[in-house]
Parts: sequence; structure tokens; C-alpha cells
Amino acid sequence: MSKLRIGFVLTGSFCTFAKVMPVIQALIERGDTVTPILSDSAGTLDTRFGTAAHWREELTALTGVSPIDSIVSAEPIGPKALFDILIVAPCTGNTLARLAHGLTDTPATMAVKSHLRGERPVVLAVSTNDGLSGSAANLGTLLNRRHYYFVPLRQDAPHSKPRSLVADMTLIPAAIDAAMNGRQLQPILLAPSV
Repeated sequence: MSKLRIGFVLTGSFCTFAKVMPVIQALIERGDTVTPILSDSAGTLDTRFGTAAHWREELTALTGVSPIDSIVSAEPIGPKALFDILIVAPCTGNTLARLAHGLTDTPATMAVKSHLRGERPVVLAVSTNDGLSGSAANLGTLLNRRHYYFVPLRQDAPHSKPRSLVADMTLIPAAIDAAMNGRQLQPILLAPSV
């Protein structure tokens, strides 16, 4: 497969950021170009998992590109056909809801909307504590929409958090390759973590 231009959107599942950075590195090592895009939360909030400044610096050092972090800077993604594929990893329940309902009120959702106007694939790597409750309907809605693909996911802690779902971030490259061929990587549902 030829080298891809990838827009890589991070949303506010901060506990997942450390799992996503090695994936970005692997995509770059295979020759893809990666441009980071940050939701408002991912781009501004300091948490116990690191400061916004830390994650910005790490992303910029890793990719060589400053993150896209505003609605205005995300809007040209589609008209200029900046990316072959867009990945949202992690994709929070909040972002799932916005996408399912067509809201474009964050840099992340504007990036997706703008990218989709060119009929290009979007891959979602879900990470939400309410994937089998409040976010389930939105997940189902997006499973039925054209050009959306999912990184296979599982219950990450079925006994302590029975409604939580998290994508297997190590499968992002395979999910991207499948989506570029118009296929959903299977199986979508993986065995739960124990």
C-alpha cells in the first residue's frame, strides 16, 4: 500500500493517550505522514495523565507537525483533501454523540465532517465508560453510516466497569489498512479483558 496522509484526532480519553503514542510512531515508521488534531478537551486540559502542554510537545516532536486545534484550522481538511484517512483515537462517548448527531462544535468533529465531504474513510477507536449504556445508540448509529470504520473493541473491565468499551489501539494500523480497502476489520467485538 502506498504511504498514507493520516489525520490523527485525539479526544479527551486521557488515560488512553499513552497507548496511542506508540501507534503514531509505528505509522510514521512505516512511512505514513501523520498530522495530529486535538479536540478542545485534549488540547487544553491538564489531567493526572499529563498536561496539555506535555501532550502537544510529544505529538509535535513525534510527527514534526504542530497539532490542528481549532474549528477554523480544521475546516479546510476536506476542501483541500489534506488526508487520505482520518483516525479518531481515542474517540470518547462525547465525540461519538456529536458525530452521530451531526454536531461540528469542536476541532475534532469539524475535522471529521470536513474530511467526510470528500467521501474519505474515518476510523474510530472508541474509549468510553458508557459504551454499553448511554453511548450504545450512538455507536450503533455510526456503525450504519457510510465511510465510518471501527477499530475492534472490547469490554476493558467487565466486572468493575461492565458498560465500558475500549478499542484495541494496537489494531489501529490494521483497521486503517482495511478501511482504505473499504472493509471493516473483523471481528469488531473482541473477547473482554479479564
